[in-house]
Amino acid sequence: MQRITILRPGGREQLQLETIADLQPGPGEVRVAVAAIGVNFADIAIRLGLYESAKKFVGWPITPGFETAGVIDAIGDGAQGDLAAQGLGVGSQVIAVSRFFGYASQVVVPVAHLVPLPLGWTLAQGAAFPVAWLTAWYGLHHLAQARAGDRVLVHSAAGGVGQALVQLAVAQGCRVLGTVGSQAKVATVQALGAERVVVRASGQLWPAVAQWAPDGVDIILDANGLETLAQGYKHLAAAGRLVVYGHASMLDRGGGKTPLWRLAWRWLRTPRWNPLDMTTTNKSVLAFNLSFLFDKTAVLREAMAFLLARVASGQAQPIPVTEFPLAQVADAHLALESGATIGKLVLRV
Repeated sequence: MQRITILRPGGREQLQLETIADLQPGPGEVRVAVAAIGVNFADIAIRLGLYESAKKFVGWPITPGFETAGVIDAIGDGAQGDLAAQGLGVGSQVIAVSRFFGYASQVVVPVAHLVPLPLGWTLAQGAAFPVAWLTAWYGLHHLAQARAGDRVLVHSAAGGVGQALVQLAVAQGCRVLGTVGSQAKVATVQALGAERVVVRASGQLWPAVAQWAPDGVDIILDANGLETLAQGYKHLAAAGRLVVYGHASMLDRGGGKTPLWRLAWRWLRTPRWNPLDMTTTNKSVLAFNLSFLFDKTAVLREAMAFLLARVASGQAQPIPVTEFPLAQVADAHLALESGATIGKLVLRV
């Protein structure tokens, strides 16, 4: 099998393609012959040595990647019954989630981390599904408890998680304002049902938010970090919830390793909230990292059941994907780091 290995933190030159022996599934596990791999901003943070769960659970060297799609080609002892209960077996097309090790031509995962590929979806669309949609569900539904009529601000709304958030919020009956990095992305978010879309760099973001929701926003989903957190909190309504799931603006755009002094300076400028003020204003800040939730099997099952039902009903449409061959993984990272992409990037095996 082939996999991408990062020997040490650094630039895109650290992404090395290597060949190793085939993996073998253990008890209760399944091996998937991977056809497509989802690429996420977290993978860049892993490569740079800035992703805490990568350091905690794996260390160096490391193979990044959380989501794949392919075909079951080997079954470990004791896994047959659970697979059969889902109507799956050798040759079935599936989506798999793994805590790292996804940038490879094979993955081995527990049966609980597999779901059938939705009918009519390509394997590339399947590989782009788990991280974006699980993140969106956990932030919007599990933490923020979105209800019909809520005013929801979605940052980076043209990206993978952003598009999933807009779709779920609209399906829930929420009103949505999306932010994007350029004018070229506006139409994509409008087509998903957002009431309004604002280009963050235009200087009109917060005036537009104040005009759209004069008494404040009920829910904000933010993976930008420093760039938008402070103003976002100020624009929350009473009982508003700011959900943080990333800190993309900590890193320099365009690639390369952000100097440590600049990371430190941005960390020092990251907002801290006073619990007394939060109590008085009835505002909440919630945060999560999906990679620390892989052991929460019951939560993941609830999420996938909810999401697959939305897929079946047509309320969750596949996120557009741009494909790169596995050997061109560095180009995929460069594209994602540029901030110019729409939807999801997928590595093709």
